[in-house]
Amino acid sequence: MSEIAFQDNYPDELSHCYGCGRLNPDGLQLKSYWDGDETVARFRPRSAHMAIPGYVYGGLLASLIDCHGTGSASAAAGRARPDEAPFRFVTASLHVNYLRPTPIDAELEIRGVIKELKEKKVVVSATVSAEGKLCATGEVVAVRMPENMLR
Repeated sequence: MSEIAFQDNYPDELSHCYGCGRLNPDGLQLKSYWDGDETVARFRPRSAHMAIPGYVYGGLLASLIDCHGTGSASAAAGRARPDEAPFRFVTASLHVNYLRPTPIDAELEIRGVIKELKEKKVVVSATVSAEGKLCATGEVVAVRMPENMLR
């Protein structure tokens, strides 16, 4: 597994995302890494992420898939073009399938596989598991962040 999280390569002005921004003290601060040809992140839900007692709110799972997907897209683009500056991707499409209730007291493992890699678009397939059981799957279509989003 790589040592530095993908999200830690984002410049400060692009590090405020609720899901993965290292400069957002109230956010999830998700950290994603390479694990061979796959990407992986781990997250421990807090009581604030509850849907009903004992189970995670589905929106949290969507956020984890979303931010892990865009982080994976950025890393994949960087692997393909290592001589260029780090790329920042944003979500063009997010699809989530909820397969089973997700326990709130377990560490969640988010895994990603790059399905398509183009210059301005990356498709990432993702899974979320708890205690070795698949809880959700998803797909993120990530596009290179438009210049007009930079301030």
